[in-house]
Amino acid sequence: MKHHALAATAAIAFAALAAPAAQAQPAWPAAKPITLIVPFTAGGSVDVTARMVADKLSEKLRQSVVVDNVGGAGGTVGVGKAVQAAPDGYTLVMGVDSAIAIAPYANPKAVRYNVARDLVPVGLVNTAPMVLVARPDFPAGNLAETIALAKKEPGRLSYATSGVGTVLHLGMELIKQRGQFHAVHVPYRGGAQIATDVMGGQVDLAMLVSVSAAPHVQAGKLKGIAVTGPARLAILPKVPTVAETPGFKGFDVVTWSGLFAPARTPAPVVEQLNRTLNEVLAMPEIRSRMEAQGALPGSGSAKDFAGFVAREQQRYERAVKDAGIKE
Repeated sequence: MKHHALAATAAIAFAALAAPAAQAQPAWPAAKPITLIVPFTAGGSVDVTARMVADKLSEKLRQSVVVDNVGGAGGTVGVGKAVQAAPDGYTLVMGVDSAIAIAPYANPKAVRYNVARDLVPVGLVNTAPMVLVARPDFPAGNLAETIALAKKEPGRLSYATSGVGTVLHLGMELIKQRGQFHAVHVPYRGGAQIATDVMGGQVDLAMLVSVSAAPHVQAGKLKGIAVTGPARLAILPKVPTVAETPGFKGFDVVTWSGLFAPARTPAPVVEQLNRTLNEVLAMPEIRSRMEAQGALPGSGSAKDFAGFVAREQQRYERAVKDAGIKE
């Protein structure tokens, strides 16, 4: 009896000692600010979206969400940094198509991570179509006429993108593969110079993200040929989709960004982040700001996003191989 009493007393004493230790570990995300790695420099479209989302996540989670810009190598440096972080829910990364679904196939030597092994998808943030644009005096007015022109004079047409192995390059390659025509790729280092050179007629066509293309098309400085997403853009209602072109039914290629966490981040944390992200993306203010850029807010579960990422990887692995892209 005495032995039991001693054991009970010891158990109570141990529990009393353990209580402060348990309280010393506050539940996520109370312990410290969350870092959101943006794998591009400040001021670009991915950074603008990330900051908008970070602000609202911070309000809803009642914890600071601090943006850390880690640019370099098309987003792969920042993603690589996130992969090395502790899987505790306090480091996230804004992953995009190029770094997650294209670079591992187009430039495998530069990618020091395996997406499936090293990252856990949290949720899709947004998607945005690309727009195929042409110089103002381009003789074709739509994609079917552009393809006819390319087939009439093979190798004469040129198109610009922001670089080899980018989503813009692959988007055009997918159109070329489906339409069975040839056009010469002119890779640029960034997007700013492209519009100027197409306006000036140095290049016939360009593939641009919707937010970059829209102002020039609206002003009549560039001709809108086709939108790569599933529906016409509210900001460019007269520009048809690629899918409206004969032989391109169901064509749907978009740029995208999404939240990822390091692999082994606890499932309850991922679920809470996903729920909170969905709440943020449903806010009218966020929706209207994204739509003004020609983007659509994402939504859905972490599992939905994982499936989306896997399909994108399969599509681009095949496209990179078919286009013979080697970095």
